[in-house]
Amino acid sequence: MEITVNNQAFKLNASSSVSQLLSAVLHVPGNGIAIAVNQAIVPKSDWPAYMLKPGDQVVLIKATQGG
Repeated sequence: MEITVNNQAFKLNASSSVSQLLSAVLHVPGNGIAIAVNQAIVPKSDWPAYMLKPGDQVVLIKATQGG
């Protein structure tokens, strides 16, 4: 299936969770990140069970320090 992450197309296995997307595809640790799927925030506690669907639009926001 194909989804969009921050306006970039990605192909995933038919049954992939948000956690699987972060670790296996994007190689991003889960710390300091917020995820929205189709403009709805997905709580971190739901990432392992939240299954992505074809055509989903994912927005990944990384927290940064600064001043």
